[in-house]
Amino acid sequence: MTTPVIGVLALQGDVREHLIALAAADAVARPVRRPEELAEVDGLVVPGGESTTISKLADLFGMAEPLRARIAEGLPVYGTCAGLIMLADKILDPRSGQETWGGIDMIVRRNAFGRQNESFEARVDVAGIDGGPVEGVFIRAPWVESVGAAAEVLAEYDGHIVAVRQGNAIATSFHPELTGDHRVHALFVDMVRSARV
Repeated sequence: MTTPVIGVLALQGDVREHLIALAAADAVARPVRRPEELAEVDGLVVPGGESTTISKLADLFGMAEPLRARIAEGLPVYGTCAGLIMLADKILDPRSGQETWGGIDMIVRRNAFGRQNESFEARVDVAGIDGGPVEGVFIRAPWVESVGAAAEVLAEYDGHIVAVRQGNAIATSFHPELTGDHRVHALFVDMVRSARV
């Protein structure tokens, strides 16, 4: 099988770190900023950053509707932190005018773990990932308040849901791309490969 081409939405956030992690997990990784670039990838990572800014920039670049459409069609997608928020069907505390692209039947709370100065690292056991806990970096991280029947909880931390999967979509509250541990990205690359069969 040919190596999957996985895009990283490059509107805002830690794009470079995701490109490195995907390459380490045996994918061809490229930034995606325009609808025509989105059309050329087998999967997409929505990085962390600021969810309201990502939402506004996606509208500005004409990406919001193509993203919604491709996710609805089953494009494999992985969201970290703000990316988790963008993949939620509902936000408990959205900023004015903030919209998500959906894909996972979950309700999320923005900045649930606290402000920037309350950021932390923690070891998280993630279902489907062998080799022990993943080191998670939580930066103004959201958590998942609840999931619908179609969504699977992959990890919890301190009593809160921090990783979920639904079909071809996966999301984490934390940033594995900042740790040098590429196992979550490898799981996503495997999901992309399976979706292409």
